[in-house]
Amino acid sequence: MQIKKSLIHCALTLAAIGLSANTLAQVMAEGVVRRIDLENNKITIRHGEIKALDMPPMTMVFVAKQPILLKSLAPGDTVEFEAFEANGQYSVGKIQKK
Repeated sequence: MQIKKSLIHCALTLAAIGLSANTLAQVMAEGVVRRIDLENNKITIRHGEIKALDMPPMTMVFVAKQPILLKSLAPGDTVEFEAFEANGQYSVGKIQKK
């Protein structure tokens, strides 16, 4: 009985992971760094249209999933970055100077 419960739990967990992976849109974008907030792991980027996220050109704040990525950047840098949205929060995964 315990094994059956464990298998059901694993199946439900995998299903939840699969659903969240499908709702997570990731896309590469380009922009210019406007501000970096290392204390809060945030970066403000002025970017062009990001069609995959249905986002017009704008300046907005993203959360950095890996704060170390921000340390080599400065305001004014032109960057290419991986933008994604999960649960209403916009984040950057990869980011590099162009």
